Amino acid sequence: MLLAGLALAWAAPTAAAPVNAGHLQAELVAQQTAIAPGGVIHLALRQTIEPGWHTYWRNPGDSGEATTLSWTLPPGWRAGDIVWPTPQRMRTGPLMDYGYTGQVLLPVTIAAPASARPGQAATLQALAEFLVCKDICVPAEARLSLVLPVAARTGPPDPTWDPAIARALAEAPRPGPLKASLTLMGQSLRLSIVGAPATGPGRDQAYFFPYDSAAIDHAQPQSIDRGRAGLTLTLTPGSAFKSGRPPSSLTGVISLGNRAYEITAPVGPPLTGAGGLGPPASAASVAGGGGIAGRLGVAVAFAFLGGLILNLMPCVFPILSMKAAALTRHAHHPGEARIQGLAFAFGVVATFLVLAGLLIAARAAGQAVGWGFQLQSPIVLALLSLLMLLVALNLSGVFEVGAGLQALAGQAPGASHESVLGGILTGALSVAVAAPCSAPFMASAVGFALTQGPILALVVFVALGLGMAAPFTVLAFAPGLLARLPKPGAWMDGLRKVLAFPMYATSAWLLWVLALRGDPTKLAELLAALVLTAFAAWAYGVAQRARIEGRPPWAGFGAAGLAAAFALAAAVWPEAGAAEIAAQPYAPATLEALRAEGKPVFVNFTAAWCVTCQVNERVALSGRAVARAFQRDGVVYMVGDWTKRDADIAQALGDHGRAGVPLYLMYGAGGGDAEVLPQILTEALVVKAADRAAGKS
Repeated sequence: MLLAGLALAWAAPTAAAPVNAGHLQAELVAQQTAIAPGGVIHLALRQTIEPGWHTYWRNPGDSGEATTLSWTLPPGWRAGDIVWPTPQRMRTGPLMDYGYTGQVLLPVTIAAPASARPGQAATLQALAEFLVCKDICVPAEARLSLVLPVAARTGPPDPTWDPAIARALAEAPRPGPLKASLTLMGQSLRLSIVGAPATGPGRDQAYFFPYDSAAIDHAQPQSIDRGRAGLTLTLTPGSAFKSGRPPSSLTGVISLGNRAYEITAPVGPPLTGAGGLGPPASAASVAGGGGIAGRLGVAVAFAFLGGLILNLMPCVFPILSMKAAALTRHAHHPGEARIQGLAFAFGVVATFLVLAGLLIAARAAGQAVGWGFQLQSPIVLALLSLLMLLVALNLSGVFEVGAGLQALAGQAPGASHESVLGGILTGALSVAVAAPCSAPFMASAVGFALTQGPILALVVFVALGLGMAAPFTVLAFAPGLLARLPKPGAWMDGLRKVLAFPMYATSAWLLWVLALRGDPTKLAELLAALVLTAFAAWAYGVAQRARIEGRPPWAGFGAAGLAAAFALAAAVWPEAGAAEIAAQPYAPATLEALRAEGKPVFVNFTAAWCVTCQVNERVALSGRAVARAFQRDGVVYMVGDWTKRDADIAQALGDHGRAGVPLYLMYGAGGGDAEVLPQILTEALVVKAADRAAGKS
């Protein structure tokens, strides 16, 4: 009888056969052969995933679902959380996911109660749920079980699974000798880390995996700045940091080559010694020779080829087609054509150098920017869209460039020559709109340039500019090709008007890029600016024709100037002085709860299509005085967005005798009916209402 008990006590755990969950097999395996009463051992969920398929980490990234375990255990038994191995990065198109391929073990701690009796066995059951993905994603589940013997003391390691589980536990991210800080810098986050592990060779492969899926934009690159005591990663903030209440810290895993550590970075200033030495040298960014000279030569060649191909990109073609039409006017004047070719090349190369200088300076300051960074600015997008519209209207004949500027643009039908400055400006404009395009060979060359010093980087950008300017400049120096072009005539005016439409398309495309930023106010401002700009161009054309016909042009000039001023103001409306007021969505139950607590509440019933609402929010509700008053008086700000119909908002409007928005209600701390504010707000009016709601005179 004693021998039978001992045999039971030291029997190995009995696992059910692996479960085929579709594209993976799953089973529970144990590190030890038995567990003691009150003891702790490690089990693991073992996944064997089909080639090409993957499952997900605790934060799946931009898509996916984490693997989960739901336990059914005997009374008194407890299961801990999954110990997650460092995940792999998995890019799918524009998305970045985090997960596992092949075989992966997810360890879990199992604790037995002190009342567990040696000689018995416990049946541990778990429902494992996965999302298994390749080109498609398939939800899967597996009902798993393991019979674990209870012995007087914890049994010896299981020779089959102990090494693998021990390795998974040893390699899993744990807190280490690292200190971290998170600094909010405009449109980027700077995660500075100091400590011995962050100074070794693995830091050149540093990557941060956040636990919160909304913390960062996973698909954006994480640039590395090395320091004598650690490193700094520049991250792109996610929706969590764009909300009214951003988190006060960032927690996750910092992977340093073959090592990974858990870190928590509170919001604060950058840590001393965490940066300043620049990014790691990357020999792999451009294929080529082992030395810097060889890699530079390959980068220059790639840049030149990329610049050539850039001429075929849709975003550049409208500008070049306009310039090609201008070249036809000089086809039979070789001297003027060559001057235009050189002026265009100078404008292209000079603008590449200016943008490269700004890009290098921004990255040196720790900003996470890349090629095309200027089109991340709403103001630049707005001004370029307005400029493209003006060029298109000029090509359509709505107005002509005046006598002092005719040579600058060279678009008048009767122009006999084109100015040098006009050629330079056309080259600059070509580069400005080429920013979002990345031609073959170009990406690797630019990537190499940004890991080198300023001089070598500028050499690569010069090659890129020369490649882009080459076709037009070579054509200008090819008399044989120019001679084949038809002589100037009436057909040129028709071609000019046809070429206006690619410019209209370019203006619309820039408008679309601005719309993607998700800022409806800016989009509405730019639409208004475009309409006013078109009116200004038309009024200017009327004035020009009046002058030709001998009529006073002043009215036209005045209208044009007024409209242009409004257009510029709408496009670049200053953001200084704006203050973000934390708001929560309107809900009747929430409003009643806040009033029951005795808090003053301001409710803004608005809609995106309500012009008065948008003006009030920009003029009155975004001011610093209102933000300070709400904070001082403890006013809770609620927004009822009626852009899409909402029954609760419709009821609230009806209760106050309104059929539409805007409606502004200020509820006092002492209860009673709401004060209905006027439909046209000012900062002073809102501040006084907040003071009254808080019981102040």
